Amino acid sequence: MRFALMLTTVMAVTLFCAPLGLPDLSIPKDNPQTEAKILLGEVLFNDTRFSADGKVSCNTCHEKSKAFTDHLSVSKGFKDRNGTRNAPTVINAAYFTTQFWDGRSPSLEDQAKQPPINPVEGGLHSHKQMEAIVQKDEYYKNAFKDVFGIKSNEITIDHIVKAIASFERTIISGNSAFDKYHYGGEEDALTAQQKRGFDIFLNQGRCVSCHTITGSYATFSDNRFHNIGVGVKRLGGEEDRVARAFLKSQRQGKKVDVEVLSNKDSSELGRFAITNDITFMGAFKTSSLRNIEKTFPYMHDGSLPTLETVVIFYNEGGRLTPQDPESKFLDGGIRPLNLSQEQQQDLVAFLKALTSPEFK
Repeated sequence: MRFALMLTTVMAVTLFCAPLGLPDLSIPKDNPQTEAKILLGEVLFNDTRFSADGKVSCNTCHEKSKAFTDHLSVSKGFKDRNGTRNAPTVINAAYFTTQFWDGRSPSLEDQAKQPPINPVEGGLHSHKQMEAIVQKDEYYKNAFKDVFGIKSNEITIDHIVKAIASFERTIISGNSAFDKYHYGGEEDALTAQQKRGFDIFLNQGRCVSCHTITGSYATFSDNRFHNIGVGVKRLGGEEDRVARAFLKSQRQGKKVDVEVLSNKDSSELGRFAITNDITFMGAFKTSSLRNIEKTFPYMHDGSLPTLETVVIFYNEGGRLTPQDPESKFLDGGIRPLNLSQEQQQDLVAFLKALTSPEFK
């Protein structure tokens, strides 16, 4: 079954089929969607008590008015502590097979466990603190009883994150101008410039190689990890040293999420930090391009402020040359595109056609 969410001022929820351009959504058998669970999850998503200073919630970094991002280069945690990574949007995150830039979580449920107890993000010492909050709160006592059929002292972190994940699975967005044109058959849905940009996206720009489109839907992500030259450029040939230091910290018991969000060098290791596989050095997950106009700045470190700068970056082949020591980790598909200035503008125009009506 497919779901989407419509919120009103009285917090009503309407479940309906996913919008044009998106596939069926897989719902975990052990966490079925219910209206009551989704509403509970939204409350939990916005609860700032799940942080050491009582000011940070999921919504802090994933605000609906900002297309479920925070528009910062790297996100801020409790007491305004800076992390190392840009907050990816929650929109359509339910379609990813892994979560976070490095894919360290296999599900939305698992993802929701990490930020509250990360020393840079929520700053709590353990999930027990979250459990204590909900077990003492009258609203939560009643809500968890209604949703899960449990007493207050039986509420665990697993119940909490199941509710949050259920809410996040309703943050589904399609029905863009592109969808109306490509899947709805509305010829006038795209401008002439956007159509030219779509052709570039499919052909000379080779964007579709990673930002996938099928005949019946488009998630605009291959759910894979690629080194495009962003992270390793900062390391400047010091990848081996940084990798060894990272592996040492792991042997000493430091958690991956703590290390990558508190150490800028370790953050640039990307998927390698999860797999210890050198072929994933500096590789990060392919973001979806839906609503990309509204989820700036871009890349895992927020280093590119606009769509124009993103297109320039790719057009220049990731700005690495064969002489750069870090280029040995670059994906083979990252090379200059030789797009003219007009073609770059056309491609940007097409990317803006991926914005859904509710985020315009």
